[in-house]
Amino acid sequence: MSGEEAEWLDALWFAACVAALIVLFAAGLRVRVYGAGWRRWALRIGLVTAAAGATLAANIAVYRHDAHLDFTREQAFTPSREAQDVVRSLQEPVELVYFYQKDNPAGRSIVTMLELLGHLNPRLVVEAVDIDRNPARASALGVRLYNTAIIRTAENKVEVVGTDDREIALGILRALRRRQPLVCFVTGHGEYDIDNFEFHTHFEGAQGHSHGEGAGVVLMEQHGLGRLRRAVEKLGLATRKVELATGKPVPGECNAVIDANPRTPYGPGEADIVRRYLQAGGSYMLLVEPDYAIEPGMLALLSEAGAKVGEGLVVDPVDHYFTDEQMVAVTRYSNHPVTRSQALSFYPGVRPVEPVSGVEVKAVALFASGPQSYVAHDRLRYREEAASASRRPQPLAVAAEGKLGAGTGRPFRLLVVGDADFASNSFFPYLANADVVLAAVSWLLHEDRLPTLKPPVEVLPQVSLTNPQVRWIFILTVILLPGAVALTGAGVWLWRRR
Repeated sequence: MSGEEAEWLDALWFAACVAALIVLFAAGLRVRVYGAGWRRWALRIGLVTAAAGATLAANIAVYRHDAHLDFTREQAFTPSREAQDVVRSLQEPVELVYFYQKDNPAGRSIVTMLELLGHLNPRLVVEAVDIDRNPARASALGVRLYNTAIIRTAENKVEVVGTDDREIALGILRALRRRQPLVCFVTGHGEYDIDNFEFHTHFEGAQGHSHGEGAGVVLMEQHGLGRLRRAVEKLGLATRKVELATGKPVPGECNAVIDANPRTPYGPGEADIVRRYLQAGGSYMLLVEPDYAIEPGMLALLSEAGAKVGEGLVVDPVDHYFTDEQMVAVTRYSNHPVTRSQALSFYPGVRPVEPVSGVEVKAVALFASGPQSYVAHDRLRYREEAASASRRPQPLAVAAEGKLGAGTGRPFRLLVVGDADFASNSFFPYLANADVVLAAVSWLLHEDRLPTLKPPVEVLPQVSLTNPQVRWIFILTVILLPGAVALTGAGVWLWRRR
């Protein structure tokens, strides 16, 4: 039963119990007790006993099927949907002890949220402890800070400090893990650094926003993969850097390998290292920019594994983010675990990537640009190329799985996206970009059946609009509304003239 169905069922139980109590009250006002002597008293006692029993049964039913009603527009008194999904999916007992300070409003609020989550699944046992009143309990569990949650399962114990129910839900997922998968990030080719939290090496030159050779180096804030790394670690995954240029094979403990924005070509033997890793059943993600020249051996390997990386830059005059036609916005996705139920995401400078299916490999395009998009080969003169360019949806990302060679080896998983910036610090937390990246990591780790939960990322408040939305807002506010006022004024003036 889904979460919405369970909520509707609880609401029906609540309504039925309230209706039963109203009927019982009305019946108590109209009932007449007949007889005399002990029969009259026996009838009265029987009626009181029956009413008390019905009231007790109704209260038990209401308690067991409690309906939480939150009439605030922001649903300020309701746990997040992600936390509810995590709790409802529990298949084993989880004990959660939350230590808070009674005088702290944030602490009292999260305690209420946790108690509501505890009603969703009997496997989650929630206990709230005022640390000032029971310091011995806190000392026994090693708790020294307010607003600390201790989450215990049969095998693990996790400590989470915070007042966000999503953070605590992430702690529950970490406590449920039987093992800690390792996500390895490739280095050695100028890739985005996972330790880069504030600055990135950004290239600007005659070609505009570029990562090519011969461009100037400008320090700018927010690029790198620091936010992605922190999000991955909050999900209970381990991270490590690996270098393919050493000639050594990919470590066997790497459950997934991510190469984000390589700037220098792979060496002659590095494609063979990736091939052996995939043949051993590895999972590999490549995020590649439009101006990157992929080594021929690597191109052949990707094509054999199910992804054909094209040349050029995808331009979408209709479906783009804000006013930049080279920043493709995506709202339609294929039916795949990575893209299921995803919202708007955008890709600032993306090249086409087409699926190539074979006998042993199944490949699918995850998403594509709009039907009016085309491929340009000159970033600055893309408008001149638009007149003669072929217009059609351009696939932008491919997910493939299968076996390399003639059925030898173990099944691999491969994901190739024609853009790397969308996963960087600059664009990771906005719209659905983080959801797409984290869902891709879960799919590579064969955890796509688990509840998806994005760790909270602090960003400035903003309103994100696609180009058609901006256009209609302009038409409505600049043309239609003023025009309607002008026409109304002209009509009034003419009517008064008459």
